[in-house]
Amino acid sequence: MSPADYKDLVLFLATAGIVAPLFKRLKINPILGFLLAGVILGPFGLGSLTHVLPWLDYVTVDNPDEIAQLAEFGVVFLLFMIGLELSWERLRLMRKLVFGLGAAQLIGCSLALGGVAWALGQPPVSALVIGAALTLSSTAIAVPVLVERKRLHSEGGRATFSVLLFQDLAVAPILITLTVLGRGDGVFRLADLLALGPAALGLGAIVLLGRLALRPMMRSVAKAKSEEMFMAACLLVIIGAGLVSALSGLSMALGAFVAGVLLAETEYRHEVEVKIEPFKGLLLSLFFVSLGIRLDLSLLVASPVLVLGVAVGLLVIKAVMVLGLGRLFGLSSRGAIEAALTLAAGGEFAFVILDNAIGADVVSGRIGQAVLVAATLTMFLVPTLSAIGGRLARKTTLATPEAPEVPEHQGEEPEGRVLVVGYGRVGRLVGDMLDRHAVPWIAIDRDTSFVQKGRRAGHKVYYGDASRVELLERCGLDYARAVVVTMDSPDAAEAVVAAARGHRPDLTIVARARDARHAARLYELGVTDAVPETIEASLQLSEAVLVDIGVPMGLVIASIHERRDEYRQVLNRPDALGGKRRRLRDAAKLT
Repeated sequence: MSPADYKDLVLFLATAGIVAPLFKRLKINPILGFLLAGVILGPFGLGSLTHVLPWLDYVTVDNPDEIAQLAEFGVVFLLFMIGLELSWERLRLMRKLVFGLGAAQLIGCSLALGGVAWALGQPPVSALVIGAALTLSSTAIAVPVLVERKRLHSEGGRATFSVLLFQDLAVAPILITLTVLGRGDGVFRLADLLALGPAALGLGAIVLLGRLALRPMMRSVAKAKSEEMFMAACLLVIIGAGLVSALSGLSMALGAFVAGVLLAETEYRHEVEVKIEPFKGLLLSLFFVSLGIRLDLSLLVASPVLVLGVAVGLLVIKAVMVLGLGRLFGLSSRGAIEAALTLAAGGEFAFVILDNAIGADVVSGRIGQAVLVAATLTMFLVPTLSAIGGRLARKTTLATPEAPEVPEHQGEEPEGRVLVVGYGRVGRLVGDMLDRHAVPWIAIDRDTSFVQKGRRAGHKVYYGDASRVELLERCGLDYARAVVVTMDSPDAAEAVVAAARGHRPDLTIVARARDARHAARLYELGVTDAVPETIEASLQLSEAVLVDIGVPMGLVIASIHERRDEYRQVLNRPDALGGKRRRLRDAAKLT
């Protein structure tokens, strides 16, 4: 390979380094920036001018097909991360939206869009294929937009995701139907129905292997305490499940989604989320760039009425259909409006279906390419449409007597939990006391044996490195009442305290300290209370001996509390009252 072979990769990395910070500074969704960058860098943007200005060849993409193949992993990783947010129980509760609203949207919008295409002169088979392709919305754009706006777990967000999930399930049957239509006889044979068998077997294999082998494999890798090996295991799960799904005739993204749902029930889910997030973000950015690269602007110039007419008709028909079906399936007005506008645009699977249809001569090349350009244009509008849907939903809430909807926070952990960092001997005792007072809690530890022990006891204990604020966020730091740090390693405890305090200045943090010097360092880092083992041991010994020799219990307890308060005041004294060295000396005297 020559240095020139790396040009496309360098162009993408440069785009990622420039577009994301620039658009965030301008308070514009970065997705739009990546789509626009793809248009500019693609063969239909600056690439079309290289015959006039040859130097532009250095800043244009040469191999869009290779980029598109790699970019598909962005959707795979996205669906895997969504699966980690869910569980089998959540999917069971969402079955009405997935198989009810999702199926109704797919059938209703396909017939409506196909009917319009047929009325405009397309043959019935071609019209039906075009309708089915345009019915599918963009998971890769809609879901990140909802996550960014913290609406994925709202009523409209759940409805949107349910419809998108059913659409992903329906891609394989649509492609099989397209194969039958491409033969020209329009007759389903037994072999066509049996073609769905590998898909069912593939999903069954992913679920079975996941249930039997996933947790033991992740536990074995975690015991090695190697960050690289744990990351490699995560990538193996995602890509392996995706390949099994692809070999069975389904999309790789669907297999990765199932793997994510299976991992969501294990103690490793939050650590996996932290490890995979950078891959997902980078590959999704590449996916959006690849979509922009495929936008052939020459078709828009050659047939503006056709392309813009298809785009506007697509948005209107899908929005109206989803709004009506959403209300029919029990969504509130605000939820139905938000879902309707978020799902109104076309999606990435339109490329798969229409490319296959054009290859099978079911749809003419000119019409198919025009429809693809129209669908791509509507995908540019998803962030804007979703934002408009949110505003209209809020206005609807004010204008109707429906109860106002409170956006749910991201993640599984509810508000008000206490995070216990370290689930060894001390952490287990803290958890037991929280249980006695009916205070919900979860624990984090890097020792797999402690995690297993807590899981077997029925507690929510997760594997991971709590010194990273990303993991604490996944465990509900934003909504936690307090953090209790029980780790016996001074350096590890200080790292956790620094991460938690930097993210939540208002948070109550109680930390275990080894001695007075360690407690002083923890107070400097911002703990609410530090509990040194040496001080507490001496206080408890004093209490026991005083009570045993006959001193009244009330006087003993009062003196112990007074002495503890004196100790905290000394450790927590501002530097202006004596400096760090003096505080440590005073604390040592107390010890």
